[in-house]
Amino acid sequence: MPKDKNTFSSWGRRLAQRAVHAGWTWAQRAGSVTAEHPGRLRFGSIGPATRLAFPLGTVFGEPWIHLGSHCIVAEQVTLTAGLMPDLDLGPDPILRIGDGVVLGRGSHVIADTTVTIGSDCYFGPYVYVTSTNHSYDDPHEPIGRQWPRFEPVEIGPGCWIGTGAVILPGARIGRNVVVAAGAVVRGTVPDHAVVAGAPARVVRRWTPAEGWQPPLRTPPPVPIPDGVTSDQLVALSELDEETVERLARLDEDGAAEPARLEREG
Repeated sequence: MPKDKNTFSSWGRRLAQRAVHAGWTWAQRAGSVTAEHPGRLRFGSIGPATRLAFPLGTVFGEPWIHLGSHCIVAEQVTLTAGLMPDLDLGPDPILRIGDGVVLGRGSHVIADTTVTIGSDCYFGPYVYVTSTNHSYDDPHEPIGRQWPRFEPVEIGPGCWIGTGAVILPGARIGRNVVVAAGAVVRGTVPDHAVVAGAPARVVRRWTPAEGWQPPLRTPPPVPIPDGVTSDQLVALSELDEETVERLARLDEDGAAEPARLEREG
């Protein structure tokens, strides 16, 4: 008898689990925000193929938030313009996000004054970007009651911002910059640099004259050859190690054959 009860309980639990997962998947699809289905949100602009995943984080001041096209905003991302909701922030956008930007889960972008994120930037999870900082000029007044300071933030196109990085007010990050996980960035960062630490400092930089200095420790990735289809890539991923080694030997033998013929000729 206890065995039957356990079997029924296990069956019922599996059924309930499937129902919960199916319901949550439906809620994620139905609750996501796009230009075609903005829900209650009225962004200043939102480009085609941009999607904000459900559940959303805190979002307000959306008339002053402009989102480009083909952006991915993950779950629980906070996007705010202004110190609080229902403020009139004037005719110009406060938060500008370019095309093809990815904001990782749980990230915060707080734009009390202008924040600009260039196109093709990728943020890891839990990145914090803010244009506001608390002031503590008066030693006798609680810091939370003192008027904050505002400085614009600009992140250039093509940047990678690692998990848990913090971008402080006044930061000016150049083009194609890597911000390491956990870095705290303030001030100006040049183009084509890697910054790390708290406070962040430049640990590697590329220039036309010298390339990457210090030199990269790993070889550059090999691009996928032109004409290779996704089906071919899937088929390659399913090959076992022995088959891959045999194909590699055949490729080496094929490459060596023209050289041998040339020597013999």
